[in-house]
Amino acid sequence: MRVLILCEHDGKGIRLGSRSAVAFANAVEEQTRGSVECLLLGHSLATVAQDAAAYAPVLVADHPALANPVADRYAKVITDLVKERGFDLVVAAATTFAKDILPRAAGVLGGAMASEVIGHEFREGRLCFRRPLFAGAVVATVALHGKPQIVTVRPSAYAPASARAEYSAITNVTIDEASLPKKTEFEALQSKLSNRPDVTEARIVISGGRAIKNSEDFERLVGGLADKLHAATGSSRALVDAGITPNAFQVGQTGKVVAPELYIALGISGAVQHLAGMKNSKTIVAINSDPEAPIFEVADYCLVGDVYEIVPQWIAGLNGK
Repeated sequence: MRVLILCEHDGKGIRLGSRSAVAFANAVEEQTRGSVECLLLGHSLATVAQDAAAYAPVLVADHPALANPVADRYAKVITDLVKERGFDLVVAAATTFAKDILPRAAGVLGGAMASEVIGHEFREGRLCFRRPLFAGAVVATVALHGKPQIVTVRPSAYAPASARAEYSAITNVTIDEASLPKKTEFEALQSKLSNRPDVTEARIVISGGRAIKNSEDFERLVGGLADKLHAATGSSRALVDAGITPNAFQVGQTGKVVAPELYIALGISGAVQHLAGMKNSKTIVAINSDPEAPIFEVADYCLVGDVYEIVPQWIAGLNGK
């Protein structure tokens, strides 16, 4: 199979999740004796392209009209490349970036799509995908009918690909600006600078739940502990709905899916929607005042108590007091 990987980047290199997508694509390539190429979209991509070339041959669509991630423009470039070069499979990490772009490309191409893939296998020569259903309660094995196939893979399901000994070729893609859709224009990006790692890429994630009463307490307890452990911060949907944390922090079925080495749940009861987004973490620590909280059913280490009493003691201990 000819595989095209839509790589997400930060302007300097490709994101860790995209390296997991590369690992998935490499596995398919080995089993089908096909080929793998990375696709970069944006502007001023020389540094990113050099980084991506350490993992696979790179196609670079570098143009000022692609400087901002406008989904219909990106989807147009992807569909043109798939048609011109005959790719069989389009892959990306299951992130907000890909969720915005790939379904549009799949719709234009008329292909078949599977999202949130957590595994794959070949049955009678057909590539099949494993993906969770019903908030992770069921894992289905699906086969896609149609071509091309488009999938997003959960980064936690595949270890990030390692850099190759030699750099691969970098090929520039010609962009016809006049052909790009213009019904959607990029207005602005609002973001908050943070020294903490991204919640989807961090080794340690500390999340707060309904027990946290306000933004100041979240920053003092969840953020304070995160800074001591060099961790990312997340939250349950309850805090997002209450306006205590931004949407970007939400972990769960309708938020971000994480699988860090250590997940610490502070005052999170453990609704099934939240568990769907974090229960694949390697080690789970839960602190909750309710001994019957569902989070304790999936936690490796459980502590019944008030986070307002326990977390300050934990931070003080890390400070050597």
